[in-house]
Amino acid sequence: MEKIIELLEEHNAWRKNCINLIASENVMSPFCEKYYVSDLMHRYAEGLPFNRYYQGLKYVDQIEDIAQKAFMDHFKADFVDVRPISGTLANFAVFSALADRDDVVMNLGIQGGSHVSHEQAGAVGVLGLKSYALPFDAVNLKLDLPKVEEKILELKPKFIVMGGSVITFPQPIREIKKICEKTGTILIYDAAHVFGLIAAGKFQNPFEEGADIVTASTHKTLPGPQGGIILGKNLDEKLQKKIQSKVFPGVLSNHHLHRIPPLYLALREMQEFGEEYTSQIIKNSKALAAALDKAGFDVLYKDRGFTESHQVVVNVEKQGGGDPIAKKLEEANIILNKNIIPNDTDNPTKPKGLRIGVQEMTRYGMKEEEMEKIARLIAEVVIEGKSTESAKKEVEELRGQFQKVRFCFDN
Repeated sequence: MEKIIELLEEHNAWRKNCINLIASENVMSPFCEKYYVSDLMHRYAEGLPFNRYYQGLKYVDQIEDIAQKAFMDHFKADFVDVRPISGTLANFAVFSALADRDDVVMNLGIQGGSHVSHEQAGAVGVLGLKSYALPFDAVNLKLDLPKVEEKILELKPKFIVMGGSVITFPQPIREIKKICEKTGTILIYDAAHVFGLIAAGKFQNPFEEGADIVTASTHKTLPGPQGGIILGKNLDEKLQKKIQSKVFPGVLSNHHLHRIPPLYLALREMQEFGEEYTSQIIKNSKALAAALDKAGFDVLYKDRGFTESHQVVVNVEKQGGGDPIAKKLEEANIILNKNIIPNDTDNPTKPKGLRIGVQEMTRYGMKEEEMEKIARLIAEVVIEGKSTESAKKEVEELRGQFQKVRFCFDN
C-alpha cells in the first residue's frame, strides 16, 4: 500500500516540475476538480435521463439533462450524448451506428493526421469495416481534392472521418461535404483536439461547414474531465436513437457519472474565459513554432505560418527521429510525444516527427516569452548537446513560476 501512495506522490511532485507539451492533455481547474470527487463516482445510471434501469437517480437525471442541453445550445446541435467515457468510444458508437461489417469508410490516413480509432488498427478494424485514406498531396501536405472527389465517387463510403489527431489547420469540410451529398455519405468530424478552440470560436466550426456528426474528447483544448461526447446536426430521429443505443448498451454500461458536473462546469469556464484562453493558445503555438524554426528545427507548414491550432509538428529525422528525441527531452522534464508525420514511414514506434501542444502550459499562464524559452531549451538539448540534467534545472526553474491554473472560476 505504501509503495503505491509513494509513487503517486512522486508522480504529482514530478509533473509540477515538468513542462508538459503533450497535445492530447490538459488540466482541470481546482474549481472543476472540486466537483469531480463526489458520491456520483459510486453510482450507476444505465440508460438516458428520466428513463433509467436503476433507481436513486433523481438528481443525476437533472444534472445530466442540464449538461446535455448546455452543450446542445452552445454548439447549436440538435443531438448530444455526453455519456461516452472517451473519444474513442464516442467514435466506436457512431461508427457502429452508421456502418455494418465489410462496409467501406474513409479517413485522412495516419500520415494525414487521423486518429488510430479511424483506422484498421482501431475501432474501424474491430467493427470489420474497410477503410481507405483520402488521397493526400505529399508535396503540399494537404488533401488532393480532385483525387479525393474521384475516390469518394468510386468507393461511395458509408462515412468519412475528418478532424483527427494531428490537426494544425482547418480542413476542407465544405468541399468534401459537397462530394458526400452525391454519394449519400455521412460526414463525421473528430474534434477531439480542437473542441475547446471550436467552443471559443477560434477554429472552423464543423457544423457550419457541413459536418453531420461531431465526436470529441473533453480534456484537450476543452479542459474538462477525461471523457467523450457526440453531437449531431439535422440527424433524423431514427439515427439519433440508433447512436444512443450504440452508446448504451452498445459500448458501455455505466458512464462514470462524476464526470458530468465538471464537464458542464468546464464548458461554463470556456464560455467565460475561452476567448482569452484560446487566443493565447494560438499565439503561443505560433510563437513556439517560430522559435523552434529559428533554432534550426524543421517545423512543418512554415509557408502557412506553422499552425492555427494548439499543435506544432516538427520533423526531427535529422536529429535521430521522434522516439529518441522524445525520450531524451523527458530526461530534461520536457514532456511531448513522437508522432508519424506526412511523408513518414507507417511505423508508429519509429516516426520522424514530434507532435507538440501548448494548451496546458498556456492554462498555467505561460505566454510567448515562455514559448521562446522552451524552444531554446529544446534546441540546447537536441541540437547543441546540452546535458539533460543541466537543462532539467532550468526547466524546473521556469515551471516553478507557473503553478496556478488560469482562465477559470475561483474556488
